[in-house]
Amino acid sequence: MSVIDVVPMTRAHIDALMPFERELFGTEAWSADGYRAELADTRHRYYLAAVDENESLLGWAGVRVVGDTAEILTVGVVPQARRQGIGGRLLAMLLDEATRRGAVEAFLEVRVDNTAAQQLYEQARFVRVGIRRGYYAEGRVDAVVMRRAI
Repeated sequence: MSVIDVVPMTRAHIDALMPFERELFGTEAWSADGYRAELADTRHRYYLAAVDENESLLGWAGVRVVGDTAEILTVGVVPQARRQGIGGRLLAMLLDEATRRGAVEAFLEVRVDNTAAQQLYEQARFVRVGIRRGYYAEGRVDAVVMRRAI
């Protein structure tokens, strides 16, 4: 296993992640401009990137914290880097930052058919609290809403 560093996400990481965005998130894929806007809002948002020793992007994640509530916005791991704990590490670091910013709870939505992501979130002590009907895939796929205290 190679050395994996987690660093603050920069605009340079956006170019590296865009080839994976649609593959990972389909119709919910964000645009490069969307990511740039997210990175610009440092008051409420915090993004991380996982990179290897060659600075190649392995994963990325972001959180929004408003008041005492955090929302996990995205967690992505490039396919060839999966099963190395990168998603869990990114998620834990986002929750640490959310706590530092005063959050006492965190929420997220995940596709009902994305069992791998649901398992990741359950391992991080998120619990299912509801369903958002037709949230993904232009109204064709439900979202599981998950929450945890932090």
